[in-house]
Amino acid sequence: MTNAVEYASRLVASPSVSSQSNVPVTRIVESLLRELGFQTEFQEYLDSAGVPKSNVVGKLGTGRGGLAYFAHTDVVPADTWSIREHGAFEPTVKNGRLYGRGSCDMKGSIASFLAAVNRLRVASFREPVYVVCTADEEVGFHGALYLTQHSPFYREMVESQSRVIIGEPTELNVVHAHKGIFGFRAIAHGKAAHSSTRDGINANVLMIPFLAEMKKIHDETLVDPHWLNHAFEPPWISWNIGINDLNCAVNITAPRSICTVFFRPMPGQDGNELIDRARRVADQHGIEFQQELAGHPVFADPHSEYVRETLKVTGHPASRTVGYGTDGVMFTELKQILVLGPGSIEQAHRDDEWISLEQLARGTDLYEQLVRRWCLQ
Repeated sequence: MTNAVEYASRLVASPSVSSQSNVPVTRIVESLLRELGFQTEFQEYLDSAGVPKSNVVGKLGTGRGGLAYFAHTDVVPADTWSIREHGAFEPTVKNGRLYGRGSCDMKGSIASFLAAVNRLRVASFREPVYVVCTADEEVGFHGALYLTQHSPFYREMVESQSRVIIGEPTELNVVHAHKGIFGFRAIAHGKAAHSSTRDGINANVLMIPFLAEMKKIHDETLVDPHWLNHAFEPPWISWNIGINDLNCAVNITAPRSICTVFFRPMPGQDGNELIDRARRVADQHGIEFQQELAGHPVFADPHSEYVRETLKVTGHPASRTVGYGTDGVMFTELKQILVLGPGSIEQAHRDDEWISLEQLARGTDLYEQLVRRWCLQ
C-alpha cells in the first residue's frame, strides 16, 4: 500500500514552480485520485503570461456534505537551492526527513491525505470526501478563484457546507483563522529626458505626495484599534510599501514610478476601506491605480462544534491563529473551514526545504481519523 513518503516523492519530482506550468503534476494527482476511485474534474486555464495552469477536484462517495481537503500544487522557485548532493526536485530521504522543493509546502500534505484515503479505499461512505488541488497559490490565488467560478463540485460543497480542511503546514495544530491579503499598484507617469535639461518630467517626484499619504496610512495601522487584532502575531495588518522606478541610469528623469502596497486584514476588518482610500488619493494626484488582489480573512468560530470535534480528534486543547494566508481567502462561501496540515511553516520556502517523516505519518493518521469521523458508515 502506497504511503505518504512515496506519494510525496512522486509529486516533488514533478517541478511546478509558479512561473511554470503545473499541468504535469496536476495530471499525476488526477491519476492518483482515479486510482483511489474518485470522480474528477480537471480544469485548465492560461495565466496572465500565457502559461497553462490547472486545478483538479476529486469526489469519492455519493451525496453532499462530508469533508473537503484543499491544497495547492505550485511551489516557490528553487534557484538558491543549497544542498549539493541532490537537486530541489530530486526527493531525498535522510535523517528522518524528506527533502525537496514543495515537500513541506505543500506536496507532503497532499501525500498524507492521499495515503489516508488509500487506507480506506474499500470502505463504505455515507458522505463524500473531496480533494481539491489548485494552481498559483504562491502568486495570487488565481487557481482558487478560477475554481470558485467553474467547478460544479465546488458548488456542491458550498450548497451543502462541507467541512473544509486546508492542508497547509501547521504541525497538525488546528488553525481557526488567518489573515487575508489585499494589494494594489499605483503608477505615476512622467517623461524620460536627460536630467540636465528642462525636457523631462520625473515620475518619482509626481509619486512623492502619494507616498506621503501611504506612509500616513502605514503609521495609522500600527496604532488605530480599528486595524489591530491581538489574537494575531503581529497584531497589525502589515501595510507593506514597495517602490520601483525601473530607471536604468542616474541622469534620466524617470518616466514611470510604481508603488505597490500589500496588506493583511484580519477577521472583522474590511480591506476595501483602505483600498478605496488609497484609490481616492491616487485620483487626487493623477496617479494610475490598479487593484491587484482582494483575499478576505479566514475565520471559523473557535467555539463551534466543528472546531471542538476536530480538536477532540487531534488531542489539542485549543485552536490558534496564524499570520500567513492560504487559498482559503478565496473560499469565504465555505463557513466550516480550518487549516490543518503536517510540517512546519518554518521549513517552507527554504533553500533546503524538508518535512519530517514523522509529520507525514502523523498527518496520514490524523486525516484518516477525520475521514472516518465525517464520511464513513
